[in-house]
Amino acid sequence: MQPVWAACVPPVPPDPASRPAKPALPAKPACADAKPGSPGCLGWESHSYNDAIKAYNAALPGFRAAAESYIGQLNAFVQASGDYARCEVKALQ
Repeated sequence: MQPVWAACVPPVPPDPASRPAKPALPAKPACADAKPGSPGCLGWESHSYNDAIKAYNAALPGFRAAAESYIGQLNAFVQASGDYARCEVKALQ
């Protein structure tokens, strides 16, 4: 008598919409690359760019946590895919 196998359940991948987006690096003002002897950035330009870099740096830890969570979901999907394939193979034997 052949063993009865339970139905193999295909894995469900994580929703691509839940993939976190990396924060955009602020654009460097052209005045920051001024050659020696050229006027550099005005005070407000430097402060603005500095503030944008600080905001970017503050957003990185949240992105990293979200990215690690998404990677965990992807790895679980890969594991479940292997389990599903093994189940299907056993069902054919």
